[in-house]
Amino acid sequence: MILAPALPAADGMGDMPTELKPISELLRDPSLTEIMVNGPDAIYVERGGRILLTDRRFEDENQLMTAIDALVSSVGGRLKAGESVLEARLPDGSRMTVVLPPVAVDGPMVTIRRFSATPYEIGDLIRFGTLSVEAAAFLQACVRARVNLLISGGSSSGKTTLLNGLASCIAGDERIVTIEEAAELRLQQDHICRLESLPGSERAVSLRQLVRHAVRMRPDRLIVGEVRGGEALDMLQAMNTGHEGAMTTIHANSPRDALARLETLVLMAGIELPVRAIRQQIPGRDRRQG
Repeated sequence: MILAPALPAADGMGDMPTELKPISELLRDPSLTEIMVNGPDAIYVERGGRILLTDRRFEDENQLMTAIDALVSSVGGRLKAGESVLEARLPDGSRMTVVLPPVAVDGPMVTIRRFSATPYEIGDLIRFGTLSVEAAAFLQACVRARVNLLISGGSSSGKTTLLNGLASCIAGDERIVTIEEAAELRLQQDHICRLESLPGSERAVSLRQLVRHAVRMRPDRLIVGEVRGGEALDMLQAMNTGHEGAMTTIHANSPRDALARLETLVLMAGIELPVRAIRQQIPGRDRRQG
């Protein structure tokens, strides 16, 4: 089940319920990118790419469940009997995943993915040392030249941060359509249409459907937060049929692996295509392979 408020609250998390006292300071700490509650006495955070055990504790599982209820209530939801997994977008835009027994073998768990209140732009990535001045200039030129971009990397490697930074280079007068499972991108241009698939909810729409709908929305730029299934085919077709300058990310350990994984994801669309035909849709792919 997925819950999401219509709009994030203007004041972030606002006044927090007393039930959240053990983690209230963590929820307000802008330096944290992840809060991981593995049980009442095992609360971890991620700061600067490092996972750290905190000294915060809930008294017991009952207090933890009360806190989970408070978090779910903050987005207008409620825990239903027999429900073991729940995802929600909190009022400050953070993404929360709750896993309960019996799925969670050792007791209730909560993971909260935090996002920067101020989205990083390309200049920030230079300042942090993520990109050199030369690399940033090259990527900016690619964006302005409407080159299709595929950003690859492992989990928590900064793919979405880089995607947001590159997308911030898109001209303000372009119509941008973004497609994500859970809205994470925070672009500042005026003409933005954000689509969210809400997987697992009664209102769920597949990423494939959203990509197809987005193409009909007259986008100047098409941005898919991450391709992880058959929507890779629709994304490639869009890139090759007049929607240049599209961007997306993919989980892979190297550029070569990213291209191989892209082929695999296209095959997940369920359409029988020879590998050679798929490679012809990917610019730069060695078509002599296979």
